[in-house]
Amino acid sequence: MSDHLDAYIDAAAQALGLTVKPEWKPAVRANLEATFRFAALVGEQELPDDAEPAPVFRA
Repeated sequence: MSDHLDAYIDAAAQALGLTVKPEWKPAVRANLEATFRFAALVGEQELPDDAEPAPVFRA
């Protein structure tokens, strides 16, 4: 998966016109790995049929 993430980082940076220095890639990769793990956890949760998004988010 690391090779796929490296390719994704390169492609996303190019598409967004960003520069990602080689020394930044390990941190960017670690953040993406964590984000994808969290997204998988959220995606596993089942919602009831009548669930609707909250109209206002407050932290």
